[in-house]
Amino acid sequence: MDSTGRIVSAMQESARRLDLLVPTDEAVKGIIGLGLTECLNILFPELKCHKAITEEYRYQYVEADTTPTPVFEGVEEVLQTLKAKGHMLAVATGKARHGLDRVLDESGLRHYFEHTIGADEVGNAKPAPDMLNVLMQKTNTNAKEVIMIGDTSFDLEMANNAGTYSIGVTFGAQTKETLKNYEPAKIVHCFSNLKELF
Repeated sequence: MDSTGRIVSAMQESARRLDLLVPTDEAVKGIIGLGLTECLNILFPELKCHKAITEEYRYQYVEADTTPTPVFEGVEEVLQTLKAKGHMLAVATGKARHGLDRVLDESGLRHYFEHTIGADEVGNAKPAPDMLNVLMQKTNTNAKEVIMIGDTSFDLEMANNAGTYSIGVTFGAQTKETLKNYEPAKIVHCFSNLKELF
């Protein structure tokens, strides 16, 4: 789902409402993919406690902010194709479990995935390899059978740390130049391009 716009506006509005220094668009885009605690540590290092900003951000993102978060064009077709070819699909996200469940239900895409895991379900979130390690254990796969597809440096670094392959996508939070630094096997510019790689 294309959630970048809502993440940026919800985080900025949360900062405004709590009289904090409002982060720039680029600063917020730069933390997308991390767990919320890690995001807040980077954006608001002066805060000793995250309770108020966490509550405000969750309210803004889920209820107050109306910025659309559409499913990227071609997503369902690609998922159908990969599933039909026998590929096992999973999700590893910086979202917490409750947020992950909400978007899986909203998008209607839950049934394509064998397993899903959120940042709050492992000891260390991205870019640590924990989420991929858990998914590999659950699916009885090894690192050379796994391809992490991600739109942030944290996704690709997590893949590197887990010893898996990765594919970078440029239609999300970060640029091709940023993604290239993590040496993904491929970089694609629209979701439908993923079909051609499998």
